[in-house]
Amino acid sequence: MPTFLSGGTGTPKLLAGATDVFDPADTTVVGNTGDDVELGGLLVCPDLDTVLFEQGGVLDREFWWGIDGDTHETHDELERLADAADIDAGPRYLDAEAQTAGRDIARWRRFSAAREFMTIGDRDRAVHVLRTSLIDEGQSLTEVTRTLADAFGLTVDLVPMSDDPVATIIHTSEEIMHFQEFWVGRQGDVDIADVEFRGAEDAEPTDATLDALREGPVIIGPSNPVTSLGPMLALDGVREALEEARVVAVSPFVEDEVFSGPADDLMRATGREPSTAGVAEAYDFADAFVLDEADGTELDRPVVRTDTRMDDDADAERVARACADALEVVDD
Repeated sequence: MPTFLSGGTGTPKLLAGATDVFDPADTTVVGNTGDDVELGGLLVCPDLDTVLFEQGGVLDREFWWGIDGDTHETHDELERLADAADIDAGPRYLDAEAQTAGRDIARWRRFSAAREFMTIGDRDRAVHVLRTSLIDEGQSLTEVTRTLADAFGLTVDLVPMSDDPVATIIHTSEEIMHFQEFWVGRQGDVDIADVEFRGAEDAEPTDATLDALREGPVIIGPSNPVTSLGPMLALDGVREALEEARVVAVSPFVEDEVFSGPADDLMRATGREPSTAGVAEAYDFADAFVLDEADGTELDRPVVRTDTRMDDDADAERVARACADALEVVDD
């Protein structure tokens, strides 16, 4: 009964090839919600949706975002109207008072859609409309996620890390910004001074999350250790549960070279060595690691090596089998 901790694209890619290695019916996926935003009044959960769409067979795999073949008429019309109205370009993060007024889901992650800096397709938008509407009716994010999972025919059990809002905030020397503005709005082109998981001190992991971690084993795919796993580890009780579980982690690095994304810059900014060794230090609770065959990093825990690049499902299955092998080493 494996539990995958998922954020970004690394772990969803691993899950895409894991079907013949781990029974989906016995698999739980805990999704990061630190990247969530409220955009134009709609709650968008990028890391949950990547798993939802991939496991539901509709993900746009070219971008690993959104629904394949989706139209963008609403997004394009918003752009046309904003141009006609001469509205300033760029992500329009609302002011501090607006961030905490009204819905709890909006806390420190609220953007105007007057300039919709994230491209959201029309079918994709329907998911966010339904999610937000059901939350407004009083359902929790866990309940809504399971409703959406049923609608997309998921076999795995997809759960959010928390029903409470947590916002990953990037600090520079001069300003702060939500992670989505940093990564999507500015393509990561800022000098990072620090990373904050705002709201984590008041948020609680869901019961489903803690139960899954306790039942284990746990697999952490090659997701970003700072912004994909960091929000989960900041929740009270999660690290303690991982210390008791059997945990295997896949490094997103080959020694000091990151496969993709801003993990190296983020780790450096938060005082971690941007390398496999730095990941092992951050995941001190992990019992074993899966490393690339070209990664000669020596660790103080068992290591299984394989080609960890995942360009297709066959690659992902190979990495999933390496995870299963690592779990067997831990069991021995």
